[in-house]
Amino acid sequence: MIKQSTLESYDCARVSDVLRVLHRHFGILMKQEKKQSSSGAKMKPSSQKGTDSGFNNRTENLFKNLVEQYLTGGAPVGSKTLVESSKLEISAATVRNIMSDLESYGLVASPHKSAGKVPTQKGLRFFVDSLISVQPLDEESIQYLAKHLGSDLSPNELVESASNLLSDVSHLAGLVTMPRPEQVALRQVEFLPLSGSRVLVILVVNKREVQNRVVKTEREYSEIELQQAANYINRNFGGRSLFTIRTDILDSMQSDKDRMDTLMQTAIDVGGKTFDDQSEKGYVVTGERNLMDFLTSSKEVRNLLDAFTEKGAIVHLLDKCVETEGVQLFIGDESGYRPFDSYSLITAPYESHGSVAGVLGVIGPTRMNYQKVIPLVDVTAKLLGSAMDVGRT
Repeated sequence: MIKQSTLESYDCARVSDVLRVLHRHFGILMKQEKKQSSSGAKMKPSSQKGTDSGFNNRTENLFKNLVEQYLTGGAPVGSKTLVESSKLEISAATVRNIMSDLESYGLVASPHKSAGKVPTQKGLRFFVDSLISVQPLDEESIQYLAKHLGSDLSPNELVESASNLLSDVSHLAGLVTMPRPEQVALRQVEFLPLSGSRVLVILVVNKREVQNRVVKTEREYSEIELQQAANYINRNFGGRSLFTIRTDILDSMQSDKDRMDTLMQTAIDVGGKTFDDQSEKGYVVTGERNLMDFLTSSKEVRNLLDAFTEKGAIVHLLDKCVETEGVQLFIGDESGYRPFDSYSLITAPYESHGSVAGVLGVIGPTRMNYQKVIPLVDVTAKLLGSAMDVGRT
């Protein structure tokens, strides 16, 4: 629940600017959608039993009604319920016939012989693509998001905050990838010797973010050797992206083989280990346990928790979203990641300084509130990118 008290201290001038930009963006989208819908073009279900014309209004209304009730309650919807809720002068027998037609198209199914109907994955895709219009996110939610994505936060803090916000507002799981390594620039590095052949690395990146890590080197180094290596890297590679520094260090070694002195050997060993893992993209996920409310067995819970531990598979899935502009929606097995076959994933890339820096999204059951989550993901991506731009200037 978004509390009004959380908004009182926020800078109203900045909020107004954000609202103006976002509402202009959504206004354009809504005009485009309205223009497309006025042309009469409707997505027809692909099926071997396909027809030359789309569904009539009565069939569409009943199907939309069924899906909306299923998304809200999660239970099969019977013919009698549809008659009562549709406000159409129609009999239960007619509704059953229409449902039978929809089932032949693969849009609905009966989980049990005597149960009502539920939309299939194909039916949900038809519903999202053709029967709903996404409305702009309400101003109160935009203010709440903007307040907690301030430019005073570091990139890592912004990513964590965005993941928390997506989870809090959607009551599902929020997922945000860390900024791409090429978006992270080195300001300063410091090496401190630890016991054995271990070195504590202190990285200052972008404007003020500090990262610490421990690397294992080929041999033990003295404090003086490490200080000289750090000075060499800061002098020659400061301001460059972490993604390229390791390659740059190796290139320097190749171009200057004749003066491969102890200093450069130390820099190559320690620096190479320091920047070697920068191509491994991480992500932050929040709210996995929110999804347990939709599970019915301990096996499903176990499978869900296991799914989030497969870091490589999830990163690969999110990588597919980087090259796509705007919001992307995967329903069920469309994601290609089997543990998410019973879930939907809504993603959008976020940008920094005009290029894609990462991806964020919401994971939830296929019966999530798409009309609420789609604009939430879109706006959060824009606000996150804007905050990162301001924080790096």
